[in-house]
Amino acid sequence: MEIRNIAIIAHVDHGKTALTDAILKQTGAVAEGATMDSNALERERGITIYAKNASVEYKGTKINIVDTPGHADFGSEVERVLRSIDSVLLVVDAAEGPMPQTRFVLKKSLELGLKPIVVLNKIDKPASDPARSEEQVLELFLELGASNEQSSFPVIYAIGREGIALKNLTDEHKDLTPLLDTILEKVPVANIAIDPNAPLLLQPFNLAYDNFLGRLAVGRIYVGTIRPNQQVFIKKPNGEVRSGRTTKIFTFQGLERVETAEASAGDIVLIAGLPDIYIGETVTTDESVVPLPAIAVDEPTIALNFLVNNSPFAGREGKYVTSRQIHDRLEKELEINVGLKIDFSSSDSFRVSGRGELHIAVLLENMRREGYELQVSQPHVIIHEENGVKMEPFEEVIIDTPSEFQGAIIKKLGARAFALQNLTQHENSVRLTLVGPTRGLLGYKNVFVIDTRGEGILSSRVIGFKPYAGEIKRRQVGSMISMATGKALGYSLWNLQNRGQLYVKPADEVYEGMVIGNTAKGEEMMANPTKGKNQSNVRASGTDEAIVLVPTFDLTIEHGLEIMADDEYLEITPTSVRLRKQFLTENDRAKSRR
Repeated sequence: MEIRNIAIIAHVDHGKTALTDAILKQTGAVAEGATMDSNALERERGITIYAKNASVEYKGTKINIVDTPGHADFGSEVERVLRSIDSVLLVVDAAEGPMPQTRFVLKKSLELGLKPIVVLNKIDKPASDPARSEEQVLELFLELGASNEQSSFPVIYAIGREGIALKNLTDEHKDLTPLLDTILEKVPVANIAIDPNAPLLLQPFNLAYDNFLGRLAVGRIYVGTIRPNQQVFIKKPNGEVRSGRTTKIFTFQGLERVETAEASAGDIVLIAGLPDIYIGETVTTDESVVPLPAIAVDEPTIALNFLVNNSPFAGREGKYVTSRQIHDRLEKELEINVGLKIDFSSSDSFRVSGRGELHIAVLLENMRREGYELQVSQPHVIIHEENGVKMEPFEEVIIDTPSEFQGAIIKKLGARAFALQNLTQHENSVRLTLVGPTRGLLGYKNVFVIDTRGEGILSSRVIGFKPYAGEIKRRQVGSMISMATGKALGYSLWNLQNRGQLYVKPADEVYEGMVIGNTAKGEEMMANPTKGKNQSNVRASGTDEAIVLVPTFDLTIEHGLEIMADDEYLEITPTSVRLRKQFLTENDRAKSRR
């Protein structure tokens, strides 16, 4: 059977997963309602976090599909996948056109010599303009140095959610057959004229974990055949060799992994039995073979400390609370999360480096759902020196916003060392392109939502390390700190809500040193949220005012990482997210300042 290997790449929310789900449904590979976004967190947030494999059969051909994440924080997943496939479906929203992550994933594809098939999705949106989007995509191809062959890409128009694809906008709406036919026509056959008796050459591009089988490698077979219980050699890109033995081999069928007695060149497989296998290594049956080129993984851009929770409420809600348990969980995460780096040199604090706030927040959210309790320090960007020059990560930000908000955005990002590169005017909105340090973006997304009244769209991508941009004052608010332990009362919160934004509701438990809100004026303020109204036995008309409380600000992990100060910890438990001072009493804080 012929094999075709494709990856679906796009900016976040341009419809990759909906399109993949529709392909699986049309080819009968999955039951009604099944989706590629199988992780609970992915379904809740509506984004793809982990690259996933599926396969369908169409006209006697096996098509292996890899659905990739669209968010910049998970860009390292996309990069690895592109090495193992033969073509990409570049999905672009017909209304929004190319966005930052579109540029990132397309650049990587073109560098590897892949010839993309462009899918202009969501053509049913009222604001969609397929002709303009197609022109912008072509401009992007030429800007990124695409060859003539790559620039003459086929275009398919689609409504992924409804499972419709068209070769021409005037065609009748039916199903995804035009897209599937284009895949067979344009994607090279993966297993053509390959000698099945040649020594095995396989390279893992992703890792998975199974409680019974341990670490699994997801890899592409370039040459030869792989079988269970086969003696293999694993070669690092630097030439180091070790031996191992496969135990089980799986291929993909629909969304399921199916055990197989043999898999040959061109296919994408899961291998069990090699516990120390890593991405980019070469698995072979011939010790003298030259290893395949290494797969590079992007460097982390931010770092923070994971610590054992030592707050007064420690151990109340979590199941796993010790440093040993947190250490083991982070080691397990390293098995599959290759964008992460962890320094285990300290026994009670672990330095975790990741690709962005969302990358770290997803890890913390998964840990709390598994019953872990811990606290984390404020994230800082990773700064390093090159030839004596201090370098820090920079990002390109693209913002779509109604025209009336552009002044506030440019002013606030300008104060955070961002420079405006481009401004494109649409009918009643503008698209701003700015470049500045990652530091300037930390804590900005919340301000952005308020400034644009929720109508703006912000996307960013890391563009590399550039010289340090100088001091940036990010935090405009101060902390409102509880000076007592007990239950917060409506009466005291009613008096405090005029001073800033509260994070706690009446009847919430608080402790001394816990941050219960922020102060609009920017200075720190001690407050007692547990104070009730003084009761007297005299009742006079007009003294009993109605208590009206403004809705509180819901602290989530991402919000907490954005708004926390340098001398604070974010306490994360299975049921609560609290902000607290590192030193809980006023005396201890004064000592630490001295």
